[in-house]
Amino acid sequence: MAATDGRARKQPARANSVWLTERPPLTRKADQPAGLDLDKIVAATVRLLDAEGLAKFSMRRLAAELGVTAMSVYWYVDTKDDLLELTVDAVAGEIALPDESDAAADWRDQLRLLATGYRDMLLRHPWAARLLAEFINIGPRSAAFSNATMRVMRRTGLDADRTSGALASLFHFVYGFSTIRATHEGRCRAAGISLDEYFAQVMAAISGRPEFAETMELSSRADYVRQGRSAKEMLDEDFAFALDLQFAGIEAMRGRG
Repeated sequence: MAATDGRARKQPARANSVWLTERPPLTRKADQPAGLDLDKIVAATVRLLDAEGLAKFSMRRLAAELGVTAMSVYWYVDTKDDLLELTVDAVAGEIALPDESDAAADWRDQLRLLATGYRDMLLRHPWAARLLAEFINIGPRSAAFSNATMRVMRRTGLDADRTSGALASLFHFVYGFSTIRATHEGRCRAAGISLDEYFAQVMAAISGRPEFAETMELSSRADYVRQGRSAKEMLDEDFAFALDLQFAGIEAMRGRG
């Protein structure tokens, strides 16, 4: 659905980005709701997506949440995809960036801050993972995050032509880890059980079965369940150790031709 009246025009191909599309300046119309602006629309979209998920989101549902007509929303964005792209950039702004003024700061600590912030954002907003894969993410907040990762990675001593590969290895891991965890947590919420109950059920289901004997012997998850420790503790420790492995890999590759 496209905007009508003064804002109607041919829409760009969806391979394009809202950040590459010029829109004419907004002009106030008498029939536009007072107090409505793009920031409020994006914030309301985040709340709806957090509460109901991407599959249930619609511009009509958003308009109802805002107490306006759908056409009022289209006065500020041309398409639903444009709004979703703006929303992904908004949540990217939640990721804390390292203080780069301290030249003596450990790059490992700074990368850990960025990676953990990225994970936490994906866990708070599980819908963002799919949208991050669909859009090119060149909004100002996404760019600030990306630039920070590049600057910190340059401090590792890794050759410049390997920086992008190192960043891909690190943040693709974080993306995958967080997406799987968020999916499990979402399924637990839908089933009305906790993550701890879910892992306990899995361990109970496979214990005593010979085909899983080796898995049970080697799995840290089994130890956590037996010790009564929480699934969150287990996952956080797995994540921290996986980051250490990433950093060790970066160190090992420094100076290699």
